[in-house]
Amino acid sequence: MFERFTREARQVVVEAQEEARHRAADEIRTEHLLAAIYSVRDEVALAVLDELGVDEADALQAVAGLRPGPSPSLDAEALSAIGIDLDEVRRQVEEAFGPGALDRTRAAHGGRSPRLFGHIPFEGQAKKALELALREAIHLRHDQIGAAHILLGLIHTEGGAAHHVLAERGVRLEAARAVVERLVRSRKAG
Repeated sequence: MFERFTREARQVVVEAQEEARHRAADEIRTEHLLAAIYSVRDEVALAVLDELGVDEADALQAVAGLRPGPSPSLDAEALSAIGIDLDEVRRQVEEAFGPGALDRTRAAHGGRSPRLFGHIPFEGQAKKALELALREAIHLRHDQIGAAHILLGLIHTEGGAAHHVLAERGVRLEAARAVVERLVRSRKAG
């Protein structure tokens, strides 16, 4: 499949791995692919997002706010129910070990140490988004898979965080697909 990827689409995959590594994630997730699309600056993919009204800074801020695992507010509520004040625990730990001490723990990274080197695997939804990128390219009768097709795959992948970030900003698959089709056609004509 990767032989059909354009240079930009391949770069999105590489940048997604770097994004995951930067965020100390043990898997490449859909939000890493979305952030990588912005990082690579693919003309068509960015034009699609712009035309659909997705503000880059807002989308990247939403991605930056994502954390793997259960919601911290649910954890705080559960601990509060048994008399533990999570804010007070954090304050005391940071007082003893410095600011951000809890964020540097293995537990903050899902119980595993972050991968600083080597290959980071794709989680299921990210793999699915890449497979759907191929399907979108075939559906649109495009010879290659570009970053815009990866974007369509992310929009398509309902279980992925990137889908939710984009859906919250009003992005819908049919509208995005129509914009991709129009932009690719105009690039071929020009």
